[in-house]
Amino acid sequence: MNLKSGRIEGFEGYSQFKSVKEFNTHVEMWLAVKKHEFSKGEVIGLKRLVRFSAKVPGVCNAKIGTLLKAINEEYHGNGISRSTFKRMTLKAKELGILTIHETERKNGSQSSNLYSFNRFPQSEPPKAKKLNHHKETNNLLKTNNQKSTKRNEASIEINHTFVSDKVPQAFVQLVKYFFPDAKTIEEYWRMVQIAAFGFECSQHTEDVLAIAIQSFKQLVRKLKSTKRVVKPIAFFYGILINKLKGFYLEQLPEDRNESKPFRYVLGTGEVVYYDWLHAES
Repeated sequence: MNLKSGRIEGFEGYSQFKSVKEFNTHVEMWLAVKKHEFSKGEVIGLKRLVRFSAKVPGVCNAKIGTLLKAINEEYHGNGISRSTFKRMTLKAKELGILTIHETERKNGSQSSNLYSFNRFPQSEPPKAKKLNHHKETNNLLKTNNQKSTKRNEASIEINHTFVSDKVPQAFVQLVKYFFPDAKTIEEYWRMVQIAAFGFECSQHTEDVLAIAIQSFKQLVRKLKSTKRVVKPIAFFYGILINKLKGFYLEQLPEDRNESKPFRYVLGTGEVVYYDWLHAES
């Protein structure tokens, strides 16, 4: 049964956020991980939808025409098409960013959609795409035979030599001994990028790489000494967050305070400041 259209205040129950600050925090994290999935025009549409979702944090029932008009005015007549906006909403829905509800008028005719933004999952790495880890076992010392069997079964093996050039070789050379699959190595490095972005230290490439290597070595020690680690990559992410938190605090100027517009609170409880809404696309 479709929802009845009405004033946005009537849809407060569909909000997953306590405040606009919290909402913007989660959007910023979604963009850090999934922005590359959208075209430039789609990103423009998504950001406009976010701005229209401020009265009730994370919820919008504006008509597409209204949203497109606002975009067109902002870009001086060079807005985006209706099809681009719809394509964006479908992608956002598939990626888990949005939940879309159809609404109808009192006479039963279809009205504008209700867009409800979802929270970014902080208990573990993003799960819109299932991470392929060759079904990582709990004991890395016993995986070589299993991987050899998988190689025989697979017609083509995409090993570490196929890893993207964006992943530092020092990291590749370490991880390949335990997870030789290219996709798996790239997923581990993606976790590094997410964590580094969250703590505003992406530009400290050498320091971030060193911390990533230390974190992976700590993961290996844990896997060798523990019988059960349910999700190795999630455990690695937790180690990484703790180490980057320390690095972040060391870099934080003494005069940094809460006057920044948005506060990014990680699962660790650490506060990070970032104003994504006014940043360049």
